[in-house]
Amino acid sequence: MIDIDLKIDDKNIKKTRNNLYATGKRKNSIARVWLIPNGKGEIKVNKKDFNKYFSRGLLNLLIKKPFETINNNNFNVNISVKGGGLSGQASAIKLGISKALVNYDQKFRVALKKEGLLTRDSRVVERKKYGRKKARKSFQFSKR
Repeated sequence: MIDIDLKIDDKNIKKTRNNLYATGKRKNSIARVWLIPNGKGEIKVNKKDFNKYFSRGLLNLLIKKPFETINNNNFNVNISVKGGGLSGQASAIKLGISKALVNYDQKFRVALKKEGLLTRDSRVVERKKYGRKKARKSFQFSKR
């Protein structure tokens, strides 16, 4: 009986932990986001401070936008991101944070949806076609 109680407790712990977890994707980037409520607003990306990971200020603003939208920055955020470039990673993180905030409290959904932060940007690089230099660019045409 003790084992069963422990298993149930483990499942409950996982459920509460999963409520603060979300995944964001953009291009080839995948970001896994964990929110920790009642924090100081610290954001760690791959175990580094996000200001050091993303040196461009525009990307930092993009990541902070979900918190500015809901006027609440009392969360510590741990992020694991891989694939793609810095811009795609920042957009994936933005989507992951927004989804995690909605999982935490459904009241945030209206404001985040209005700002377009819950919509996945599905644009990806077009594949290269054979007989061409890139997806659309052709070799120079010579009539004679």
